This record gives sequence, C-alpha cells and structure tokens, in this order.
Amino acid sequence: MRDQLRTGGVAEAVIDDAVLILSELLSNACRHGRPLGDALAGDGDVRVAWRVEQTGRLTVEVTDGGGPTRPAPATPSVTAHGGRGLNIITALAEDWGVRDDARGEVTVWVVVHKDACAVRRRDDFAARVTAPAVSAVPAVPAMSDLTFRDAFDGLDRSRP
Repeated sequence: MRDQLRTGGVAEAVIDDAVLILSELLSNACRHGRPLGDALAGDGDVRVAWRVEQTGRLTVEVTDGGGPTRPAPATPSVTAHGGRGLNIITALAEDWGVRDDARGEVTVWVVVHKDACAVRRRDDFAARVTAPAVSAVPAVPAMSDLTFRDAFDGLDRSRP
C-alpha cells in the first residue's frame, strides 16, 4: 500500500494515516467479522481495497463476512486492551461508514483525505531545532561553587 500510494504522488503524512487506518480496519475484521464465503470460522478471507480518485480523494475499504454486531466506536476503559480502533479512525479520517450487501458482506470504508496529493507539510506546525555545539555552551560552575542565591538569579523579582 505504502509503495503504491507513494508512486501515485500521495503525501507521506496521508500515507502514514492510511496505513494506520488499514491496520485498524484489518484488526477489526479479524477480531469481529466472519471470513468471506461460506466458512463460519477459521482461516477465511477478507477483502482490502484502496483507491485515489481523479479528484485526489483517497478511500480505504475492508470487507468481511459480517459479524454479530455493527461496527461502531466504543468507549473503552483506560485499562482496556482494545476498543479504540474506530475512535482512532474517526480522529484521522475525513469520513467513514459501513456498507452492507445482499450476501451478508460488510464493508467499512474510510475517506482518508479528500485531496491526498495536495497535502504538504505545515511549516508552522513544528520546527527542527539544532542543539548548539558543546564548545558553544558556556561553562557551568562546579556545583559546590553555587549558593542558594545563585539558583534564583535571573528570576523576575517583581512578581509576588
């Protein structure tokens, strides 16, 4: 997936989100869904698809054989080992939903981004900082040379 999206010109940040979303969808299908076909359990199949439309919209889908419940975000406890997948997807995605078909197959689809190729790194989001060279760091007096007053030098004394 990553290589295909990268070759298609999709932004790295969107690819990272798409890979995480696919992982969550596959985990849910394996844990909660039945395999595709007639098998009731066991090593069955799920179907995965992703596409970038002409408009740049990136959609990821996972289809399984359905399960006992509909996919819906949960409210897990702080110590729960699972139950956060659809909440993660909701936070990352533009939109998502569930589609059923006549054979009982269930597809969870996610619009990862509406214009996946136009996304660029935000220059105002974070800055790379380079630490000064060790030789540029001023010498620090030995700890034994510091007094109690030295520890508070430079504090704003006008504040109560």
